[in-house]
Amino acid sequence: MILSDVSIKRPVFATVLSLLLVVLGLSAAIRLAVREYPDVDTPEVSISTAYRGAPASLVETQITEIVEGAVSGIEGIRSMRSVSRDGRSYVSIEFNVDRDLEAATNDVRDKVAQVMDDLPETADQPIISKADADARAMLWVTLTSDARDSLALTDYADRYIVDRLSVVPGVASVYIGGERRYAMRIWIDRQALAARGLTVTDITAALNRENLELPAGSIETTNREVTIRTDTRFAGEDDFRRLILAGGTDGSPIRLGDVARVEVGAEDYKNEIRSNGMSGIGIGVIRQSKANTLDVANGVRAEIEQIRTSLPPDIRVAYSYDESLFISEAIYEVLHALVIALLLVVGIIFIFLRSIAATLVPAVAIPVSVIASLTVLGALGFSINVLTLLALVLAIGLVVDDAIVVLENIHRRIEEGEPPLLASLRGSRQIAFAVIATTLVLIAVFVPISFMEGRTGRLFGEFGIAMASSVAFSMLVALTLTPMMCSKLLRAPGKANAAERMSQRFFDGMNRVYDRILGWAMAAKLVVIAIAIGISVVAGILYEVIPREFAPTEDRGSFIVVVEAPKGSSYDYTSRNVEKVEEILRPLVDRGVASIVFTIVSPGTNRPSPVDRAFVIVRLAPWSERDVRQTDLVREVLPKLSAVPGVRAVPVNPPGLGQRGFSDPLEVVVAGLDREDVKAWADTMLRRLQENPKLTNVSTDYEETKPQLDVSVDRERAAALGITAEEIGGTLEVMFGSRTVTRFEDRGEQYDVVLQAADDDRAAARDLSNVFVRAGTDGSLVPLSNLVRMEEVAVPPELRRVDRLPAITIEAGLAEGYGLGNAIEEVRRIAAEELPTAARVTFDGQSREYVDAGAGVMIVFALAILIVFLVLAAQFESWIHPVIILLAVPVGLTGGLAGVWLSGGTFNIYSQIGMVMLVGLMAKNGILIVEFANQLRDEEGLSPAAAARKSAVLRLRPILMTTIATVLGAVPLAMGHGAGVESRSALAVVVIGGMSLATVMTLFLVPVLYAMLAGFTRPAGSIAKRLTELDRNHPSAHVGPESHGGADGTAARGTGPGRPLPGPGE
Repeated sequence: MILSDVSIKRPVFATVLSLLLVVLGLSAAIRLAVREYPDVDTPEVSISTAYRGAPASLVETQITEIVEGAVSGIEGIRSMRSVSRDGRSYVSIEFNVDRDLEAATNDVRDKVAQVMDDLPETADQPIISKADADARAMLWVTLTSDARDSLALTDYADRYIVDRLSVVPGVASVYIGGERRYAMRIWIDRQALAARGLTVTDITAALNRENLELPAGSIETTNREVTIRTDTRFAGEDDFRRLILAGGTDGSPIRLGDVARVEVGAEDYKNEIRSNGMSGIGIGVIRQSKANTLDVANGVRAEIEQIRTSLPPDIRVAYSYDESLFISEAIYEVLHALVIALLLVVGIIFIFLRSIAATLVPAVAIPVSVIASLTVLGALGFSINVLTLLALVLAIGLVVDDAIVVLENIHRRIEEGEPPLLASLRGSRQIAFAVIATTLVLIAVFVPISFMEGRTGRLFGEFGIAMASSVAFSMLVALTLTPMMCSKLLRAPGKANAAERMSQRFFDGMNRVYDRILGWAMAAKLVVIAIAIGISVVAGILYEVIPREFAPTEDRGSFIVVVEAPKGSSYDYTSRNVEKVEEILRPLVDRGVASIVFTIVSPGTNRPSPVDRAFVIVRLAPWSERDVRQTDLVREVLPKLSAVPGVRAVPVNPPGLGQRGFSDPLEVVVAGLDREDVKAWADTMLRRLQENPKLTNVSTDYEETKPQLDVSVDRERAAALGITAEEIGGTLEVMFGSRTVTRFEDRGEQYDVVLQAADDDRAAARDLSNVFVRAGTDGSLVPLSNLVRMEEVAVPPELRRVDRLPAITIEAGLAEGYGLGNAIEEVRRIAAEELPTAARVTFDGQSREYVDAGAGVMIVFALAILIVFLVLAAQFESWIHPVIILLAVPVGLTGGLAGVWLSGGTFNIYSQIGMVMLVGLMAKNGILIVEFANQLRDEEGLSPAAAARKSAVLRLRPILMTTIATVLGAVPLAMGHGAGVESRSALAVVVIGGMSLATVMTLFLVPVLYAMLAGFTRPAGSIAKRLTELDRNHPSAHVGPESHGGADGTAARGTGPGRPLPGPGE
């Protein structure tokens, strides 16, 4: 007895079963986390080490390489990247996805601690964070004030805001953009210093000697103990100015104020934040690499609202950038599409069946199946995200298919005169095998998606499981709840009204027309096959024509303008030219299409950035308040930004699918053992790529354009005078760089004391002649110019390494219509033609994702076809029937590609997943025709051609209903708007195009192929019938030990004299 029989005979049981599924699904939904994408972030740990005044080459050898060597042996490292810049080293470690982030961070911390003694003494202690060193802030909060400058705002944020936000769960770090931290600035007057016979070393020694606080013990008596505190630290500017450095020739003391200007200022003046042109500071929040963006954003916003209540009245707080807004809007749009899809599907069922009672059956089956699938998501620890919701929207068109097939078959039998109860029993029995077959085929397609390797596999794993579980529950509902409801709700047709008669005539006429055309097609089988082959060939042509990329560019509600001044440009030069960029972008705010133009000059995310670089973030108005898309705005401002003189300003769309950074789509990494070789290889690759007119803004991160003054010490002369290289280097560091020599306290906070030459005293190389060091032989002052040789050279501003190898990255944008896949093929061709085998050419960013995803999807596609073939072969007990069904797949692929081409889209990861889906979707219609044809051959003895024709005509209505339901389920995704529509439509147009064309061809191609090939197969029940006949003709009176019985000679269970073997379904 099959499930449908039980459900019809026990309607309360069927109802309770469905209610339990709904209750379990809703309880799981309450516990499911909500996020943008599945948790695909790999565990990443970054190490940042400051080494003030050191050039990039020195940072690389003395810090970066040492840190890399220390951590390289840690278990589970997937890749390691590093960058060495002037004054700072960054090392980013990406671990395997199964590596625990906390354990990995502890391992990194332990390994770094072991090499601390090997790092330079003047380098800061390495900072270890649970985030990629290139991670961008997910949320920016701007503080502005009419009464406070950036110094005061920075101090307030440091004291009262940063620490509170840092403890929000999921926050990796909080930093202040445009930060100007209080410091005691001591600006040395080199002429005054030399005139008094003093050196930089004298000032440094005096500060370290006098500005300190040491324990002095305690006084103990019989009953008391009093701690002694020696208060010798300086508290303000006057204390520092009065510091005695030495005695003058006339016996009067020489004080610090005599040779330097002392003031409370900023540690660094070379950064700035502007919001709509108004200066202030920005507080950037970086989430941990495994944290949920929505949870972190909600936690930060809640904390900000608490902080807002205690802010001074002159400080204003505004949100300048928030990634979570896009996520929330995208999820809302998918939920909206889900509701519309449900209404459309129910509507098309009503049009075909012309009965409210009949329409109610699938209208109930859809939510039950979809809600029930949430139990699987909850049990596996998945989340509600854009992709799982996208799966549920598409599933609406699929879960209703099983209910439609059962309902339509029962409805047809009632129309033919059977009582509803009997029609429900016989109709569900008749169609049960087809329902199970189509469900298993769809599951066989969707499950392999969840086993794709790499980041893409983890990304779409939840998508595949959501689809598979929805379809599985739809089968259960179709064989339990649907037959029961049909038996209770459907009635024998009464006298039809005019509308119903007209509708019936239309469908009857449609059947007759289809039957006539099908007859012509079966008479010209070779023509039908030739047409199918011709359509399939078009798929290859379309694949070459359509641009290929990893993911479509989404309207994420903001875009970024990356501004780069010539290498070696000053902060003031960069800031002035960035204002020109702001003037171009500010009219977008006036027009109402943008809300904030947020500028970061010398942008440090979780690290300082070169002063020749800036970011301008344009936050757009909400999607519902503008009629122009982000990509259109980028296209609009691009010519104006390109015309800005003196800087390179390039608008960049934020990447989707959880990618980080703002790099161009094409990222090529050239690496090798020797940096000089890598440089030559990268130059060759750069030159060849620049020759390609379809690549834009081709650039490299290695440019020897930053001016640097190389100073070499005459060691023999210095040694003769008793002057050490350490003293020369220390003097240069203070005068032309800066050095933190001690600290002072103000209102409970510690601030640096920074020693540096005044701006006018370090403006040119000739200023070295007025900088002196003291000779160790006689104490006289010696000009540095007598001890060093100077040479101005051009050096790269930063040095990068990948997996401990010197590396250079080349980036490029893509001209409109030129796909990322084409660009990657061009890179591989150049590498094969121009570079030696020692050159290691790999890809990063979007390019790496594209390469990894492409290989994985093709394997899954081939695996899906193989699994579907095997499942069908097992179900139909035939090797030919699966071939008949799957030969329609190439036609569907053409339809899917045609949908992409007609929509003007690209072939991307969403399109590829859609292609995999089509394998199962296209097989469904073929299964219905082949299964019914097999039944007709078994029950009525029809020839393959007659059975195929009659089956196709009988199955026309359910095939059209299921196809239209699937297509309409995808239409809201393709026709929607708002956040994330580009990705949703990329998948939807493949389903719409593929199903539309495949269905039309399936209605003719499958019957033709069945008529041609099914004759080589036996009906599925032929063996069972033969066994039954043999059993009747050869009754067995006794079954001995040598026959079918057991070892003891007893008869085999379940058979006996004259008892036939059980047939199928018993």
